[in-house]
Amino acid sequence: MSIVLGLPKGSLQEATFSVMKRAGFNVTCSSRSYVPSIDDPEITCRLLRPQEMPRYVELGLLDAGIAGYDWIYENGADVHEVCELNYSKATSNPVRWVIAVPNDSDIKSLEDLNGKRIATEAIGLTKRFLKEHGVKAEVEFSWGATEVKAPELVDAIVDLTETGSSLRANNLRILDTILTSTTRLFANKKSWKDGAKRAKIEQIAMLLTGALAAARRVLLKMNAPAATLSEVVKALPALHAPTVNKLNDPEWFAVETVVEERLVRDLIPVLRTAGATGIIELPLNKVIF
Repeated sequence: MSIVLGLPKGSLQEATFSVMKRAGFNVTCSSRSYVPSIDDPEITCRLLRPQEMPRYVELGLLDAGIAGYDWIYENGADVHEVCELNYSKATSNPVRWVIAVPNDSDIKSLEDLNGKRIATEAIGLTKRFLKEHGVKAEVEFSWGATEVKAPELVDAIVDLTETGSSLRANNLRILDTILTSTTRLFANKKSWKDGAKRAKIEQIAMLLTGALAAARRVLLKMNAPAATLSEVVKALPALHAPTVNKLNDPEWFAVETVVEERLVRDLIPVLRTAGATGIIELPLNKVIF
């Protein structure tokens, strides 16, 4: 049994390969190849633009694929969404499709777009959004460099933004948000009904989500005196409850727990004040819930 897995080429490629590696799958690909190699005999990879991935998964040419929800929506693809993967090109935040206009544009509301020209790579979702809001505008396909087309070539653009920095650099302001999107693992519906293929896809989902969960967390280990053990444990956030074990010295205990990395800088001083010592912070590869 083998499954064909589509991986996104382009802006998500490097981040996807990194997450796959943390999940335990070593994926390599030369700059001119569209057939990455992977160290799992049950997986065959294909490198495709995320814009077309959902359509090929729906048709069964791929058993599963990784791409943004926006392209599932854009294609109207009838696929089974397996899980959400909280990563994008540069951050773990969702990305947004937004309508943007030049800073000095007279366009102040959606109604002002009536009769205007809009450039975008996402024709389908843009037309649906405008129709829902009763706006009649000309929507044309953009082959790239969409931000530089306003105001000389078009009145507004619809583009993908993660941090907004590119829009600001091109003197554009956001008029409205059309769609918020995250990366998804999704499967062909026939493949999902196949027991062996489904088990493999579920394994991939579990390891990928585990790797992403671990990226935001660390393992804290420490020793705590019996006299202040309750204070130390009370200060610790945990997935369930901290692990506490007796040491050879009956007056001391070993304590460990998994915590959000962002909390550690404020947490360690509190633990030290509570009597904890020998505090160690360790990175994690995967956290499986």
